[in-house]
Amino acid sequence: MDAQSIKEQAHRLLDSLPDSATWEDLIYRIYVRQAIEAGIKDSDDGRTVDVKEVRKRFGLPA
Repeated sequence: MDAQSIKEQAHRLLDSLPDSATWEDLIYRIYVRQAIEAGIKDSDDGRTVDVKEVRKRFGLPA
C-alpha cells in the first residue's frame, strides 16, 4: 500500500469519527484497522491454523 493511499484512508477514518472523539478513540480505530489488515494478510499468505487444530492444541472439545 502506498503512502498516498494510507493518507487517504487516514483522512476517511478521521472523518468517520464523531466530533466528541478522543485520542484514545482514534488510536483504538487505528489499532483495530491494523489488526484486521494483518489478519487478512496472514490468511492470504497461508499463515492460518484450522479451528479443529487450535481446539486440539488447547484441549478444547471439538
